[in-house]
Amino acid sequence: MRARLAIVCLLLAATSAFAQDGAELHTFHCLHGCPSGASATNDVIVREIYTLSSNDRRKFADWVAYRITSDTVGPSGARRWQADPWLSDEETLEPDDYEGAPRALQIDRGHQAPLAAFSGTPFAEDTNILTNITPQRSALNQASWQHLEARERSFVERTDSSGPRRALYVLTGPLYERMMPPLPMPHGYERHRVPSAYWKVIATTDGQIAAFIFDQETPRYADYCDMRVSLEEVEIRADLTLFPRLRTRAFSDLAPALGCGPA
Repeated sequence: MRARLAIVCLLLAATSAFAQDGAELHTFHCLHGCPSGASATNDVIVREIYTLSSNDRRKFADWVAYRITSDTVGPSGARRWQADPWLSDEETLEPDDYEGAPRALQIDRGHQAPLAAFSGTPFAEDTNILTNITPQRSALNQASWQHLEARERSFVERTDSSGPRRALYVLTGPLYERMMPPLPMPHGYERHRVPSAYWKVIATTDGQIAAFIFDQETPRYADYCDMRVSLEEVEIRADLTLFPRLRTRAFSDLAPALGCGPA
């Protein structure tokens, strides 16, 4: 597994670093370094359109990092779910693990790195690999979460047409702060814990940032702007350091550019 990771890392351009197991991981998906603080037993997976840290026990990513530009965006495509081909059967969910879950729990297979954000690339299908997927309530996934993803896309498309090209750097992941009904076990497999909430932090290279936390029970009518929180709150609740190479934290507010008024 480590050998595969090393091979993938050598193929990618490097602009930032993250330390795990005493080695530095370089990936352009992470602004100011990839998050630190996840379990040392996690598998860090670098693909062309995202980097993630997959938790061996939960089999979901503790964090996913991606970089979106106007060139990566496209119309949302097909969803063909697959187990992560770079992990062993014991480390990844398989499509059958979600059998019966949408009806029983009212959940979707929720993308962390969004499909539409990368449908302008040859690698869009990689967003359907199950390490990039978590069980997300339909009312959240199809409404406020999706609306924020749409704002990410409109931001890079708008800034590209009206001025200098800008990218968005996004970090996202689950929270496990209370018990949720687990995924069903249609074939007698082990139970898989469902996240109770999700966080997302969006940043630009010029020091703008916006942070959000969405509870799984977020109603369909909710406004994503009402989910704004501080970066510090995300880091405390996720138990991660999200920008470990950043020397100063003098951010300006990105939320207005994402459609939000004053907090």
